[in-house]
Amino acid sequence: MDILFFSTQPYDKEYFNKANEQGAHRFRFLEYPLNEDNTALIKDERAVCVFVNDKVNAAVIRQLKEKGIRLIALRCAGFNNVDLKAAAEAGIRLVRVPAYSPHAVAEHAVALLLALNRKIYKAYNRVRDNNFTLSGLEGFDLYGKTVGVIGTGNIGAVFCRIMRGFGCRVLAHDLYSNEDLEKAGVEYSSVDSILSSSDIISLHCPLTPDTKHLVNWHTIVKMKPGVTLINTSRGGLIDTKSVVEALKTGHIGGLGIDVYEQEEQLFFQNFSGTIIQDDVLSRLTTFPNVLITAHQGFFTREALTQIAETTLQNINSFEKNEALLNEIKL
Repeated sequence: MDILFFSTQPYDKEYFNKANEQGAHRFRFLEYPLNEDNTALIKDERAVCVFVNDKVNAAVIRQLKEKGIRLIALRCAGFNNVDLKAAAEAGIRLVRVPAYSPHAVAEHAVALLLALNRKIYKAYNRVRDNNFTLSGLEGFDLYGKTVGVIGTGNIGAVFCRIMRGFGCRVLAHDLYSNEDLEKAGVEYSSVDSILSSSDIISLHCPLTPDTKHLVNWHTIVKMKPGVTLINTSRGGLIDTKSVVEALKTGHIGGLGIDVYEQEEQLFFQNFSGTIIQDDVLSRLTTFPNVLITAHQGFFTREALTQIAETTLQNINSFEKNEALLNEIKL
């Protein structure tokens, strides 16, 4: 099958070409994101492969149908950027990669927490300047702290187990409790209880209308003063302007994020040497207790291999008219 890839990075080409060594498919890679202005780039392809920040709204889907696209393959787990109703009406099938490496993202969340708490980024820069003082690098023991985890799917569950390994009390919230986690000592609780009791809160839930701006001014004031907030899930879970205000007052003591609500205009691109026009992100980068990475939580060899292989398995099943195990339905 001919497949057109949007938002392509060098590592996409490397891992997808490796997964396609037998030459079952023909690829064309574009660096441009999918949006209303770029569907004209589609030639003879019958499938497009998209990523988290590609725009797959109703207007785009209508254009895809006109171009003869029959399958949209997401090389990611989330699909909040897709208009499912429009796709169903257009008769275009949707597939995704529901789980590639939950360990990759969960471990990155832990890395953000540790680096933020122990000021690793500050210490690294000091030592490079031959400054070996410790003043201002004080952190806290994770042992004995209460960690709140909102969302205990594959990634959240791994994060819970890691935190239990640190000797933390772990409170969790999800629509469905996980018996194995409960046996491991994780306590399921209400969101309000997590907000008021946790020293650290980590977000691992999908972005839906119900979870959009889950962290806002009303929920922040319920949190413990000095709370550390980690988000490696979706940027829209956080109302960033409210978080900025809470950072200014000290109510939020530390913020570690791998995602950002307006990241589609910035992440996966090189803007060094330019002035970023996003005032909210620019303000965030001025705080000494904020650590931002550019959606790299998934970025491990194991995860990239799984993403490529599962995506091509999805496409193979579609081409052979087999059941689509990873289909997204309305």
